[in-house]
Amino acid sequence: MMNMGAFFLLLAVLILVGMYLVAPFMRRSRQVMDEHHEISALMAERDRVITSLQELDFDFNLGKIPAEDYPIQRSALLQKGAQILRRLDEIAPTATGRMDGQARIERSLAARDSDYAGESDGLSDEDLESMIAARRVERKERSAGFCPRCGKPVLVSDRFCSSCGKSLT
Repeated sequence: MMNMGAFFLLLAVLILVGMYLVAPFMRRSRQVMDEHHEISALMAERDRVITSLQELDFDFNLGKIPAEDYPIQRSALLQKGAQILRRLDEIAPTATGRMDGQARIERSLAARDSDYAGESDGLSDEDLESMIAARRVERKERSAGFCPRCGKPVLVSDRFCSSCGKSLT
């Protein structure tokens, strides 16, 4: 019969081996969640920059912003947006399929605006509308908006805010 010291030593070794075997799985799942949160935050920041650009253009057209300040403010927002897009490309290179779809939509819409149908990839209005609707559904499924307490972006799967801990249910 084993004495108690040997039993506890064996138990401690088994626990350490179990923790060693489970650790990579725990790190990977945490890394994936952190990556999703960062992507969500960057997408939200990208949307804020786009909104700011639209508001800046609108205010300039109304004459609320002096002509000498407008190019400086616009280029600063464009640089910030470019940095965000670069960071998104670094984080999610697998999203290039989605970006290609988005690029096709934008190219088709630009071709329609310029009355040049050669670049439209042969997409009909129905095809464009279905692609836009699918993109909206895809984006809506990922992000649940923002935390009501701290304003950080949250995912649909989150039950608590990762920044402040507020319950989201």
